[in-house]
Amino acid sequence: MSQSSKTQTTVRAAEIVREYGPLAEQVHGVTHDGQRVWAATGTKLIAFDPQSGEQTRALERACDAGTAFDGTYLYQIAEERIDKIDPASGKVLASIPAPGHGYDSGLTWAEGSLWVGQYRDRKIHRIDPANGAILRTIESNRFVTGVTWVDGELWHGTWEAEKSDIRRIDPDSGAVLERLEMPEGTGVSGLESDGADLFYCGGGNSGKVRAVRRPKSSVARQA
Repeated sequence: MSQSSKTQTTVRAAEIVREYGPLAEQVHGVTHDGQRVWAATGTKLIAFDPQSGEQTRALERACDAGTAFDGTYLYQIAEERIDKIDPASGKVLASIPAPGHGYDSGLTWAEGSLWVGQYRDRKIHRIDPANGAILRTIESNRFVTGVTWVDGELWHGTWEAEKSDIRRIDPDSGAVLERLEMPEGTGVSGLESDGADLFYCGGGNSGKVRAVRRPKSSVARQA
């Protein structure tokens, strides 16, 4: 992409400040509800307190990819659909088709919409949470795992050829603006911001969730 080639990318090592788990054999999606971190582990959504690390909830639900929270409800990719889940009862309230038909990865909520990563297609779709209709598509140049918005910035995780990073991209052009390189052998399978200075990252088959510091320069731009 010509626009990407003209954009200077800031590259730095990711600062992992804490690891949680292993919580299960796999961690797929990750989200944050303002108090707890939720991790999708395949057959169970696990919530834990990020301060103590203690598990506080577990919901028996299919959850093999991204997870999101809209302020009230959880959204969970399960095979070819996205389930809307009441976190209090664990009940599925509604389901919509996932845009990738089973090849979906990350999931987040922002601006009244769901944003869905398409792993091998290297795309992020904004979809209508009521019916799953695709509203817009953003191209990336790397496999997309987790997706999150924070302070108007779009970040996504990557995991390709045993290398992972967390990158901030221009939501219009897809140009890579900033990259946080994860240590070798440390994958990012899900991504969510806590709304402040941390990202929570799913660790794939490590079964862990890792807290990564959001760069101060990024936080300062919003001050």
